[in-house]
Amino acid sequence: MSSRIEQLIGEIDEYIDECKFKAFSNTEIIVNKDEIQDLLGELRLRIPDEVKRYQKIISNQDAIISDAQAQAQAILAQATAQTDELVNEHEIMQRAYAQANEVVEQAQAEAQAILDRAVQEADEIRRGAISYTDDMLKSLQMIITHSMEGAQGRFDAFMQSMQSSYDIVSSNRNELAGSIVSAGESPAEEEPEEQTEQQ
Repeated sequence: MSSRIEQLIGEIDEYIDECKFKAFSNTEIIVNKDEIQDLLGELRLRIPDEVKRYQKIISNQDAIISDAQAQAQAILAQATAQTDELVNEHEIMQRAYAQANEVVEQAQAEAQAILDRAVQEADEIRRGAISYTDDMLKSLQMIITHSMEGAQGRFDAFMQSMQSSYDIVSSNRNELAGSIVSAGESPAEEEPEEQTEQQ
């Protein structure tokens, strides 16, 4: 599963690298919403079972606590039934109250332990899921940053190449302009001789 996640991240990296820049910008790119959503959608489907298990436990947390409470109530009901059976005579009644109190305390302790375990398990899975998701987002962020830096480098190289071409064209035009001026001065120097011959 993690291998497919790496492939998806690579595909997202390639897709971002192939996106065109927005007009008049060398940092913002144009993204096809459907294509990027398809890639991200599949990435979400590849989230490990541990994260899905955490989500399921969180969504069913109320059910887990309700089940723990039901177990506690069942233990208390059993203790009450035992107490009712023991209350027949005075001495038996004293022992019954003492035993009932012990059973009730034990039931409360077991119920609390069940609740504590359920909450602790949900919290541990939640922290693990958050940490894993943050690592995935960090990796994606690094890939996007790398792609942006690579695109910026290619853009700068392109601009340098264009500037070099522009300088060459400008230099050629200046040389041509100098040649045109030199060629235009020659007839002006011959005009006095032509006028002399006409006179």
